[in-house]
Amino acid sequence: MNLPKRAEDAHATLAAAFNTGDVATVMSMYDSTGIIVPEPGRPVTGKDKFQTAIEAILSIKGKMEIRTVYCLQTGDIAVGRSEWNITDGNEVKISAKGIEVMRQQPDGTWKILIDHAFGAENNLTAK
Repeated sequence: MNLPKRAEDAHATLAAAFNTGDVATVMSMYDSTGIIVPEPGRPVTGKDKFQTAIEAILSIKGKMEIRTVYCLQTGDIAVGRSEWNITDGNEVKISAKGIEVMRQQPDGTWKILIDHAFGAENNLTAK
């Protein structure tokens, strides 16, 4: 899978990666030194925990769609706001509003450094 050359393409590329169903393909989209929040209040970091989180999300059978609400970039850092869901036919298995921080790699491609899959939900509160 080709990593995105523009930060604003990261959401679509991530959805395509998830829809392959392949853990390695999805992992290639992430900088595993960062943070992923696969469920509210449960941030994880480190390659092994990232992989476990990715495997859990991939276990939700269906098609992932991610809509970019916005993507703001300055230099080699970008922040995006997304609305995403996983559907199986007409059934919505999960949907949420996320916030992602991306970092441009030395080769010009973009990887996700922080993926807070539920970061823009209305009922999210700080602890």
